[in-house]
Amino acid sequence: MSVIFVTGTDTGVGKTLISKVLIDHFVATGLQVSAMKPVASGARKTPSGLRNEDAEILLNSINTPFSYAQINPYVFEAPIAPHIAAEENNRMVEISVLDKAFDALVSASDKVIVEGAGGWQVPLNQEVRFADWVGEKQWPLIMVVGIRLGCINHALLTYLDILQKKNPLLGWVANVIDSEASHVDKNIEYLERHIERPCLGKIPFYTQPDVADIIGNLKLSCLG
Repeated sequence: MSVIFVTGTDTGVGKTLISKVLIDHFVATGLQVSAMKPVASGARKTPSGLRNEDAEILLNSINTPFSYAQINPYVFEAPIAPHIAAEENNRMVEISVLDKAFDALVSASDKVIVEGAGGWQVPLNQEVRFADWVGEKQWPLIMVVGIRLGCINHALLTYLDILQKKNPLLGWVANVIDSEASHVDKNIEYLERHIERPCLGKIPFYTQPDVADIIGNLKLSCLG
């Protein structure tokens, strides 16, 4: 299990937070850990080029000497679907480029945490979605469920498609992202009954997430 892919039920559900938690956990065990954000939409201009905040968080968490461009091969300024952002820049996300970048990371790492963009079915280009790319590789997954109104539908649709792709689902994380969400416990209890994979933990709503506290409350021992 040299790679773990972190997917989510939607955009803004906490994939980067969980990816950082995993990186910090594995670094603390003495492993060489890299990360990858294959495609990122929504970036600011810097003297070094476009930079996406999520990809920078991953870069600043790993303990391997990879550059920003190596962990985030495709970055676009507009916060829109990656395939549309690429087209508006007269580019196309090429799977061969992603594969080459990943191969370089995994060859020099004990673990690579790969974070998706948006949800499980987000397109990489007009022909291939994240679900296709990751499904073909059969990477183990962790699914982040953003607990808010509508989360049961989003979670079960994502879960069922992951099963169809036959990727090993290591578990899922319930992340409360709406401070005003009602019946949080009942929503999570329903998902625990209907997702036949372990819930690795329940993250309460945080104004500012405490990564160390989250690591202490997640069941990460099953990940090695």
